[in-house]
Parts: sequence; C-alpha cells; structure tokens
Amino acid sequence: MPLLAAVGITPMRVAGKGAHWLWGKCKPAVVTAIVLVGALKLTSYIQRQNRRKKWNNAGKDVVVLHSFPRGKFCPNLSPFVVKLETYLRMAAIPYELDTVEPIGPKGKCPWITLNGEEIADSQLIMEKLSKLYGKNFSTHLSEEQKALALSMRIMIEEHFLWCLILWRYIIDEGRSFFNGMIVPKVFHVVFFLLKRYLKKACHMQGIGRHSYEEIEEMGRKDLAALSSWLGDKPFFMGEKPTEVDCAIFGMLSQIQWNSAGSPYLHMLESDFVNLSAYCLRVKEKFWPDWNKCLYPPVE
Repeated sequence: MPLLAAVGITPMRVAGKGAHWLWGKCKPAVVTAIVLVGALKLTSYIQRQNRRKKWNNAGKDVVVLHSFPRGKFCPNLSPFVVKLETYLRMAAIPYELDTVEPIGPKGKCPWITLNGEEIADSQLIMEKLSKLYGKNFSTHLSEEQKALALSMRIMIEEHFLWCLILWRYIIDEGRSFFNGMIVPKVFHVVFFLLKRYLKKACHMQGIGRHSYEEIEEMGRKDLAALSSWLGDKPFFMGEKPTEVDCAIFGMLSQIQWNSAGSPYLHMLESDFVNLSAYCLRVKEKFWPDWNKCLYPPVE
C-alpha cells in the first residue's frame, strides 16, 4: 500500500478508475434498467391515483371496503375482514368491495375509503362508522356488560388470534390457507418467508415460546370461556346482536369454515357445539348471500 501511494496510486483512484470502466461497459444496461424502473413506478402511481379517483366517486357516505380476495368456504380468510363486513351488514351501511389493494395506509387489512378519507384498523373503522351513521348497537348495555364485551373481544383478537395463526401457518404449514382460497402460484414459492416471519412474530409475542400442546390448551380455555358465557343465548350480549358479535363471529368463522383438521374445529364440533350453532345463526342472519360471496360462487 505505501508503494502504491508513492507512485500516486491510491485505493480511491483505483476504485474510481474501476467504476469509470464499469460504467463505460455497462452504461446501456444501467440506463435501460433506470428507465424501466422509472416507468414501472410511474405506471404504478398512475394506476393508484386512478383507483383512488374511482373509490372517491363511489358515492357520498358509501364505504369502499378493501380486503383480501374472497375465499372458497368463507367470504374471507381474515377474521378482521369478516368482522368488519358483518358490521356493515348489521348496520345496513352501503359498501363496495375492493380486492385490488388489500393493504392500507397502516400496512393492515382491512381498511376503507370513505368520502375520500382512508381509514385503517377494523375496530377504529367500526367506531368511526358508528358515530357517522348513528349505528351503535351497544347503547342498551350496562357499563358492566360493555366491560365484559370489551374483555371478550380483546381475548379473541389479541390472544386466541395467535393460537390460530400458529396453527394455520406453522403447525398446519398453510395447507388450510391454500385450500381456502385461490392463491397465485408465486405465493406458494414465497410462503416459507411468511412462515418464518410469523414464527418469529409468535415468538416475540410470547405464545411461540410454548409447546404446541400448551398453546392448544390456551386456545381451548379461550373457547371454553366464550362457550360458557354464550350458553343458550342467541347472541353474546343477549337477544340482540352487538358489535362484539362481529368480532367473535369473524374469528370463529375461521375455525368453522377455514380450519379443516384443526383441534379447534374439533372442539367446536364436540365440546363447544353452541359456538358452532352460533356461527350458523349469525351467518343466516347477516349473510343470506353467503354462497354468492365465495370464490368461486356456490350455486
């Protein structure tokens, strides 16, 4: 190195000459790549703007629900999409479905476009729509009942969800997922990346640190609590459906129709039959067009 410096050749000069030579040899390819990337980004931007223009023209106070594509046995493989769509039906709020852009501004699905505004997170969306349309189905509940409903929702969405995720993507290795909807072949190739990400997420959340038997028992206790509280009531808070039914149905729908071979489906069919009957009851009340909402539709 001292010898190179003595004759005026430094590492920076060598690197510069190398870069100059490489540019001279690869200039056409580099320019072509830059042009192609720029064209793709511009095309994507134009398409995105056109989609938003279309959504904004859906009509005043018409919700555009952005979600994953329809499923084969259940309208969606996301419990949160089923939750939100059930609420829209319960509240008789006009909506349109979009599956072109399922991931929203917070990197989550579902999300909605409403009068030009983009809103993410199923629970926040429901709360905003409740105020806008005056559709609060829990006003008749006591403060104690509201607290109980909140606790059940958090249990099913923040705890049992992880039991279901771990079974669907780690233990079952995505078989029920791929069987439940038509997925592009390329997704089969990259599924191992999703599996690795979710396994890490489960570990960070904490549930992934337990044995599969321990996790299954945790899920059983959640379902047992729901079954015990539901009893023979038609809905979780009594004779009338409320917002918590949307959340619970959204999650239970994944067991009832999208978890063939899972221990949780076996539990619904053997130990917690009232939860299975509940799923059919909510489906009949708010999803009379269930079969038409599948893909492919069932006649």
